[in-house]
Amino acid sequence: MSLNTFGHIFRVTTWGESHGPALGATVDGVPPNVEITPEMLQVWLDKRKPGQNKFTTQRREPDEVEILSGVFEGKTTGTPVQLMIRNTDQRSKDYGDIVEKFRPGHADITYWQKYGIRDYRGGGRSSARETAARVAAGGLARAALDKLVPGIEIKGYMTQMGPHAIDRARFDWDQIDQNPFWTPDAVAADEWAEYLDGLRKSGESVGAIIEVVARGVPAGLGAPIYGKLDTDLAAAMMSINAVKAVEIGEGMNAACLTGSANADEIYMGPNGPEYSSNHAGGILGGISTGQDVVVRFAVKPTSSILTTRKTITKAGEPAEIITKGRHDPCVGIRAVPVGEAMMACVILDHLLLHRGHVGENQGKIG
Repeated sequence: MSLNTFGHIFRVTTWGESHGPALGATVDGVPPNVEITPEMLQVWLDKRKPGQNKFTTQRREPDEVEILSGVFEGKTTGTPVQLMIRNTDQRSKDYGDIVEKFRPGHADITYWQKYGIRDYRGGGRSSARETAARVAAGGLARAALDKLVPGIEIKGYMTQMGPHAIDRARFDWDQIDQNPFWTPDAVAADEWAEYLDGLRKSGESVGAIIEVVARGVPAGLGAPIYGKLDTDLAAAMMSINAVKAVEIGEGMNAACLTGSANADEIYMGPNGPEYSSNHAGGILGGISTGQDVVVRFAVKPTSSILTTRKTITKAGEPAEIITKGRHDPCVGIRAVPVGEAMMACVILDHLLLHRGHVGENQGKIG
């Protein structure tokens, strides 16, 4: 059981390795008659692809997606959709020095301990390159959501790089697509550029915090206890390479609040319930409230750095290692579209679950 699949009804199975001929996703449970073309998916892959600026890995991959099945005359047929992305810029020779060594901070050692074999070329299956397939599947989920819930919007952005956080007083949605860090703070973007350039030139790396918001999510998605919307969102975000923590809404900071401060007061508005705040992140008891769904996750620093680190060989002998190749000084930058994709997949999956189990919301207010 390799567990390469996630989702309940909208099920995504990713396949392929960093330095193999191709990677991709098999997506089952896609509703029929959803308009989709490779160009519609490419928009999201272009946000994630490497080599777009000096702040990301210089591996040059066009990340052109091909649709091999499940689509006829520009619409989904309800059968599995097969998506493929060919690898074109592998440099496997960069990894020749680590055949016998384990890179600190990487999955090399745990893969070897578990399977007794590992693809040392860029980490194989554990490489962040796997996330290209998720972004393609996420584009398919977005198209289905547009058809089923018109007006829903999913947006991710970086709120912190290393110790440097944005000033939320300067939060500007229009700035997110205007800088290489997908941040809503233009001042922070300028400061981060100088900071990251220095780290990049020194061969270092740094972590980041990403926030993903889904607007227009209908109330009622998710189920109590084991089918919670936030449970699946947390699992989805935690499955992204290099993610080490996930928060929903107020997250860890909720432990610092009193009950009266944390509770989102409820009022009756012209179109239904409204809330005074959103500490809950749009989810109560595992079920969406109709507010913005807010998820935040922390990405660790890239472990592939030019600083010499101590390690051991497969024979258990002490060694030193420098990771060569082309790597992201802050992998959190390209994690933004991945987080958006996972949000889209989970929201669509729970929408389909909700419609199959409940249909329309049963409880009426007002």
